[in-house]
Amino acid sequence: MRIATWNINSVRSRVERAVALLERHDLDVLALQETKCKNEQFPLLPFEQAGYEVAMHGLNQWNGVAIISRVGIEEVQIGFPDMPTWGDPDPVAEARALGATCGGVRIWSLYVPNGRELEHPHLAYKLNWLAALRESGQAWLEENAQAQIALMGDWNVAPTDEDVWDPEFFAGKTHVSDPERAAFNAVVDTGYVDVVRPHTQGDRIFTYWDYTQLRFPKKQGMRIDFALCSPALAQRVTGASIDREERKGKGASDHAPVLVDLADDAQR
Repeated sequence: MRIATWNINSVRSRVERAVALLERHDLDVLALQETKCKNEQFPLLPFEQAGYEVAMHGLNQWNGVAIISRVGIEEVQIGFPDMPTWGDPDPVAEARALGATCGGVRIWSLYVPNGRELEHPHLAYKLNWLAALRESGQAWLEENAQAQIALMGDWNVAPTDEDVWDPEFFAGKTHVSDPERAAFNAVVDTGYVDVVRPHTQGDRIFTYWDYTQLRFPKKQGMRIDFALCSPALAQRVTGASIDREERKGKGASDHAPVLVDLADDAQR
């Protein structure tokens, strides 16, 4: 089984790329973030014609998450318990988390809030969001130690200095601050495993390159997209990679897809 996550940065703009990605990598499941459309605007037909089912959650032209699967979509869940809200004067639970069971694996497509600036209220929202995710993630493992769970998506955190092209460049900015890194590591500390790092190295670990300043050709990227797997699922991982080729060419997303290969459950 092969699963993947990708911040597509508008599914309507890149639906052809998404279908090509599914075919190129023979993907069973693809978690998408930043779909940027309401449910009724989601381009379902191309995915269905390719043999995939779709679960999506989008409220407006911002955020948005989806799960594309050819191995079934069951127990679809929008958001997780106590997920923080955002907005003034009418705060809402943004379209940032979607869970579904696909081929026996509980897939979560997650789009963690950006945080914006260190003194911005959005950073507190981000930290609270990650704290609530940690609580839910820990509860899922306590309920079933053998749970097959993949927390996949754009985490908007670079957890170590190795995950950015120049730590000094990011000093005093979000994504690398101590509170954000602590919030990310708190999820890992509950038992979830970063299953991609052991299979990548050097600048090949990056998953995001800003559109400006020729960041991609200069190899000036960040690693902010992750697949964190429950202990039982991590044992099934046989390989992982980052498709940097998808970042190339006209009309590319600013993120690259992250792929994870799983052995059959019976082969563990």
